[in-house]
Amino acid sequence: MMTTGLTELEAVQAVARHRNFRSAATQIGISRSALSHMVAALESRLGARLFHRTTRSVTLTEAGERFVAETGPALRDIREAMERLTDHQAEPSGTLRINASSGAARQIMAPIVLEYVRRHPLVTVDIVTEGKLVDIVLEGFDLGVRLAETVPQDMIAVPLGPPQRFAVVGSPAYFARRPKPLVPGDLAAHACIRSRLPGGGIYRWEFEHRGEQVEIDGRGPLILDDPMLMIEAARAGVGLAYLTEWNAADDLAAGRLVRVLEDWTPPFPGLCLYYPGRRHLAAHHRSFVDLVREAARQAKGAT
Repeated sequence: MMTTGLTELEAVQAVARHRNFRSAATQIGISRSALSHMVAALESRLGARLFHRTTRSVTLTEAGERFVAETGPALRDIREAMERLTDHQAEPSGTLRINASSGAARQIMAPIVLEYVRRHPLVTVDIVTEGKLVDIVLEGFDLGVRLAETVPQDMIAVPLGPPQRFAVVGSPAYFARRPKPLVPGDLAAHACIRSRLPGGGIYRWEFEHRGEQVEIDGRGPLILDDPMLMIEAARAGVGLAYLTEWNAADDLAAGRLVRVLEDWTPPFPGLCLYYPGRRHLAAHHRSFVDLVREAARQAKGAT
């Protein structure tokens, strides 16, 4: 009778997700060679190759596609059953994997994450930041943090923080050389520090005022994909930057940057914590969600 351990099945799922043995091994906490031997041993027992391996890529075979699709739901059910069984523990423990944009991670670090690890020292919070939106279930994450408008509709979303606004900012030295724009169309005469989207396209600056909506594809000497680099360039007087108030708040308060077109940047829904609705929340998952809700109640009470 063939016996296959859960560790081997989890290993196959991890390699299928990452399409890379090294990344999969890092996720499940074993060496790359141990993972490779584990998968090879399972393939030998099954009598079927699950992956095509080359020096540059790892892809699923047809048999591997079927195997991953058929074992994945059962593994999730087993994990959730084990989590439910241990939910009675007094103190949450384990690893909590969170996927977020870099800006979202910075915003939740002090008020949420640091408070959480102080309260729950047996939990390791593993945050992965990336610009593109990923399938948190497919990629093996427990929770995601993104702007509300980008959260997939099949997820449970918990508001995390107040509404946000964009801001167009430039340095005092920059505006000493050029007049401040009064309407978005005036940006044609200004140097704009442009933003590259995760998919490779260039972000068009969005404005709205009294029902009028305008998108501007400005021109300038820099295209960047990190808001902190945009702030640095704007401080240096290279041009105008378009980013969230949160990113620019310190520089605006200190006078290092000046805001323009404020009446053209209305608020929009802020960050949300989200997770799959069908997934049972283990103790360490649920305690993080509870902290987010607690912080939201406190913020609402303070206003």
